[in-house]
Amino acid sequence: MHKRYLDCCASELAYIDRQGLLESLRASEGRILISETIGAVQPMLMGITNAELAASQGADLLLLNLFDVDKPQIQGLPVGIAPEHCLRELQRLTGRVIGVNLEAVDPDFKDTHGEFWAATKGRLATAENAKKLVELGAKFLVLTGNPGNGISNETIGHCLQEIRQAAGDSLVIVAGKMHAAGILARGGEKIITCEDVSTFVEKGADIVLLPAPGTVPGISQQYIEQLVTHAHELGAMTLTAIGTSQEGASVETIRQIALMCKMTGTDLHHIGDTGYTGMALPENIMAYSVAIRGIRHTYSRMARSINR
Repeated sequence: MHKRYLDCCASELAYIDRQGLLESLRASEGRILISETIGAVQPMLMGITNAELAASQGADLLLLNLFDVDKPQIQGLPVGIAPEHCLRELQRLTGRVIGVNLEAVDPDFKDTHGEFWAATKGRLATAENAKKLVELGAKFLVLTGNPGNGISNETIGHCLQEIRQAAGDSLVIVAGKMHAAGILARGGEKIITCEDVSTFVEKGADIVLLPAPGTVPGISQQYIEQLVTHAHELGAMTLTAIGTSQEGASVETIRQIALMCKMTGTDLHHIGDTGYTGMALPENIMAYSVAIRGIRHTYSRMARSINR
């Protein structure tokens, strides 16, 4: 078995494969934080990527939203980095495993949310885009959706199967929804059900994404606990996610959500990208980290040199 991710250094994470990554995450026993950031907007600290700032506050893995595989771009990287090298450069600078969102847009849905979130061809959940992400250096991908883009669980399942067949063992695949994603009839407890969890695992998901308790109306700790237990029975891990801009709420709120997620039995924790547009409030990333694993592991992740 691979050592737990909590104790991994940058040199180990640079070459970790899919199976090693899954084993290291599972061995960390619910104490791993994924921070989602947007690289396509002006970074909070101007010349430093939002992902670097998130990593400095204790994030273990970094997830990029609005990343177009046909036009790779991460604002804040050093001048002169070629687009095709930006993911690998981000991993080098942060020492973290890098993942990317792809969106499983239902073809029957008509976008009404406006241009900022509207999915482009290079952000769609297709086998072609997944292969491009492997070439660009991503180690995991998340099949989910942004606000208003019309992401259905049926389409996630269809795309998931195609991507798993195309990517094989090259990528860890996460699948699920953290909010209605534009299909309001599938809100609340209809966002994801036990049947959806079964479908995602059957079609190749390594990790099932679920809304964090307290983030979506009707999503309670008890309900998510049922879904986590079901996913575990099927051999998959789970990721509870904050996708409702509560990453910009008070530190006290973040701590409460973190502990509720912990009590569901989830394996991984996610904090979203729009405290301000582009990333969670930095203090909330650290507060979440401390809540699920304490100061020792948080400071270890923050202090561990990327040269190790």
